[in-house]
Amino acid sequence: MTPYLVSPNTVLANALHHAEDVLTPRILGTRPERIVLVVGTQINGAPHIGTSLVQSLTFAMAARLRDRFGLSTEVLFSALDNAPYELVTDPASGHRYQRAYAQALGEQALLDLVASLYLPLFTTLSHRLGIPHRIETYTQQQAGEHFRRTWLRLLPRLDAARWWLAPSTGTPHLRVPCPRPGCGWAEKHAERTRVHHLVAPESAEISAVCLHHGPYEATVSPAADPYLDLATLYRNLVKELALTSPPGTLHVMVKGGDWVFGSHLVDEALHAVGLTRAQLPARLFCPQIVTETGAKLSKSLIREGRAPLPEGVAPWMLDTRQWPGTITEYVDRMLAMAETLLSDPRHFFRSYSAAEIGRLINEPSPRSVPSR
Repeated sequence: MTPYLVSPNTVLANALHHAEDVLTPRILGTRPERIVLVVGTQINGAPHIGTSLVQSLTFAMAARLRDRFGLSTEVLFSALDNAPYELVTDPASGHRYQRAYAQALGEQALLDLVASLYLPLFTTLSHRLGIPHRIETYTQQQAGEHFRRTWLRLLPRLDAARWWLAPSTGTPHLRVPCPRPGCGWAEKHAERTRVHHLVAPESAEISAVCLHHGPYEATVSPAADPYLDLATLYRNLVKELALTSPPGTLHVMVKGGDWVFGSHLVDEALHAVGLTRAQLPARLFCPQIVTETGAKLSKSLIREGRAPLPEGVAPWMLDTRQWPGTITEYVDRMLAMAETLLSDPRHFFRSYSAAEIGRLINEPSPRSVPSR
């Protein structure tokens, strides 16, 4: 007989009747006209089961919020194409250099990659649940005038937030890849990248050192190059500052459970630059998939031979393109599991072993132990 899903109680789960209740205070407090659930991932290879789980839960949560509150909902997928594609060490300085996917592949190849890896899942989820979605690469996001104006307005106040964004050094990493044709290399940790001063009210001068071409300078303005590559926490600060502006729209940041601790730093940075608690984006942390040691299931560690393939993990769980069936069947399984996880806050606000996730996908079970 298929076992029931059993989850322990927690402080948060005990305070809720439904998983979406965690968003109710923000929805009632802001009275939005629409809700946009923002979910992103690095475009650095085929998605694994953890990525698909968070994305499927995002669509399922959007449908629940729409039905419960009678609001228009949408999913926005942030395709982070600034993930490192190549890494080398400069023998002269000892500094690490990177060339990101955006610079190594080019715009059209990136759009084709995103369409190949993610569009089939999103299109099918969108059709099944009636939830519209859109995809935005980081390249497109950072080139937008609103994003750049937000960053420029942040610069005079960055000193108040820098220790939250980089607690070890106090220097948030900003990378401006070398603009020479065919280059695109940038210091990974931005040791020699400097923002010198505001040239005008809405522009900034940046200097850096290229791996191949030596020192260079660039001017950032709302409507012009160069490419503005911000480290993870720094990028989230600017993105979430930019999302506080649209009236009538509540943005919900949807992330995996491993982001719980990092989001604390982003929230403190947002407070440091002047946002009130009511202005912060709403957040939803999805269940995290872990190994038998309790560590997050990491495709890269397994691929590099630094961690074994956990027991009960099929190869397709590390590369969902290998799922032995159609995309429709895959979405059916993911949504059935999402329904189970969302059926009780105890099931949603917790972690799952990779083997248990495999069981839930392959052996759909009743939602919970029946009450006696």
